[in-house]
Amino acid sequence: MKVFVTTLLLITFAWPAAAQEARRRWEMERQIRLDKFEQVLPRAMRDNGIDMWIVAVKENHYDPLWRDLGRGYVTGIGYYVFTDRGTARIERAALGPGGYLLAESGAYDTIAPASTLAAYVKARDPKRIGLNMSEEIGPADGLTVTMLAHLQRTLGETYAARFVTAEKLVADFRSHRVAAEIVAFGEAAGIAIQLTERALSNEVITPTKTTLEDVAWWMQDRLLARALGSEFDMPSVYITGPAGIVATSSNRIIQPGDVIMIDWGVQLMNFGTDVKRVAYVLKPGETTPPKSIQSAFDKALSVRDVVKTAITVGVRADETMKRMDEALRAAGFGVIEFNKPNDDDKTDVTYGFHPVGNTGHDIGPSLTTWQPLQSTFVMHAQHIFSFEYFAYTRIPEWGGAKLRIPIEDDAILTDSGIQFLHPANYRLLVIK
Repeated sequence: MKVFVTTLLLITFAWPAAAQEARRRWEMERQIRLDKFEQVLPRAMRDNGIDMWIVAVKENHYDPLWRDLGRGYVTGIGYYVFTDRGTARIERAALGPGGYLLAESGAYDTIAPASTLAAYVKARDPKRIGLNMSEEIGPADGLTVTMLAHLQRTLGETYAARFVTAEKLVADFRSHRVAAEIVAFGEAAGIAIQLTERALSNEVITPTKTTLEDVAWWMQDRLLARALGSEFDMPSVYITGPAGIVATSSNRIIQPGDVIMIDWGVQLMNFGTDVKRVAYVLKPGETTPPKSIQSAFDKALSVRDVVKTAITVGVRADETMKRMDEALRAAGFGVIEFNKPNDDDKTDVTYGFHPVGNTGHDIGPSLTTWQPLQSTFVMHAQHIFSFEYFAYTRIPEWGGAKLRIPIEDDAILTDSGIQFLHPANYRLLVIK
């Protein structure tokens, strides 16, 4: 009985704090939404020539932007409708979605039944209607084939002929960040870094005993305890050796002399981060990492300042990548394809500066080769992206094989240059 009462008291006293945290997170998302609807959405619609943007959802089948737009409970079918009527403010309607969180958000001028959609559209007579359809950008491709057919029937041939893709609108809406987004994302990124560095320490790892999957599950448990999500499912905890990656998040036991990395992201308040950290496991008798390993890490860090100056506002992403390549070569680095280092003494570099934000691989301008459409977008201020690259340096003890050092931090592009949203990596972690 005593144990039961004690447990009940603990639950009772813990509840207000939990409730306050839930409200705090919701209020931050609410503020982000209000600021983006007011300041980002008008430009995103007008720059892309879209008079009306319709985001359709079904019960238990939400669009990827559902949380961005305010959530809301949907029975059957619902729509978020945004109309440019020529004023400074975009008109907003939630037709179908409802409930406390949506009503209290203050984001919508109209909350009405889904059955009013046809009359609502006809009264505004938009010339171009943007729908979330995209071949390349996942978060802008939420419209299903059956929902498209439904909209065609509901609105009729006149308005169906005016449907266009909203993929660039969605990319602009998400990637132009307001201040509250930067604060919220920075909080998530800070947690990711904190947990990563704890995971790569003797708090978690005992060499010759701890497995890679032990470390990954420890990280998952920390997220569970804090009501957070994992952006890339199981954290990638891996060992790199002379032949490349040895094992990832497996039952492989961590040994002295291992070079160990973690690549993962934290989900918080509709944001997902993407960061990496690197550690060396000391061998018996060692007090510091071998000079060759430390030198490879230091050379990797030196890449950061070389490429930072090549990234500026107002330049297309693909053109920016050419500038980055030129800067690297001028600084004496090799520029290579992923995991194809040159057989020479240079430190080789490959990079993938992809967008981050609402997801670990988000939408917006992309300094990568694997997001071709996004590489045609112009780099703009307040764009959040992963400052991710890999540097390959020869290790004499490995018979001349090159060690791949991954560096990845989350950054934001400003008119003054690149700034980091958390402490950027500057040290090789050491596990005893």
